[in-house]
Amino acid sequence: MTSHLLIVDDEDNLRTMLVAALSHHGFRVSSVANGRDALAAVTAAAGADVPDLVVLDVMLPDLDGFEVCRRMRQAGNHTPVLFLTARDTTADAVRGLTLGGDDYMQKPFSLEELVARITAVLRRAGQTRTETAVLTCADLSLDDDAHRVVRGGQDISLSPTEYNLLRYLMLNQGRVVSKAQILDYVWHYDFGGNDGIVETYVGYLRRKLDNTPDGETRPDLIKTVRGVGYVLRPPT
Repeated sequence: MTSHLLIVDDEDNLRTMLVAALSHHGFRVSSVANGRDALAAVTAAAGADVPDLVVLDVMLPDLDGFEVCRRMRQAGNHTPVLFLTARDTTADAVRGLTLGGDDYMQKPFSLEELVARITAVLRRAGQTRTETAVLTCADLSLDDDAHRVVRGGQDISLSPTEYNLLRYLMLNQGRVVSKAQILDYVWHYDFGGNDGIVETYVGYLRRKLDNTPDGETRPDLIKTVRGVGYVLRPPT
């Protein structure tokens, strides 16, 4: 299961950048621009779509981040909170953590550090993506601990690159990912942005997933969205 992050920041450019960048890292990301919308998004009324972690800016136009966190905890909501702030004071950090925040980062920050902090908070909360149950889609399963892929009860042997590609598609099941996103996650642009390598490996993966050892063909799971990229979804 992909972890769901809620970004709360009133800076449009930063919020848009964080949504795109964290989505590239395999998270499911939504965003709001103020504290009241943040509180609405984390309530039980939102059902199964409540976030696994809130990246919460301290300086917001209505309720500040500290007040949002205070109200969450007062209402019994224990969703992890990672504060972002432009203020560099120990007092602010202590206040945020005392109110029930889980971590605190000062702006500007590196994306790599933010991802590491998010992953650490999710791990402490028992929600890290790499420690969740086996990833599944229809009759396909991927067990990260055992490094095993099974479809229709049959083991499928994949190369490390094929495995990483499949894992990324399964982490983003139901969401279209672009060739650029796949290049970034699987190859880290080692091929200079040549998206032809993505098409080649998607072809390899499809043949292994869709063909049985007996020569029969299974329903395809990896769909091409022309002009956009690929999506993994159960057959209809």
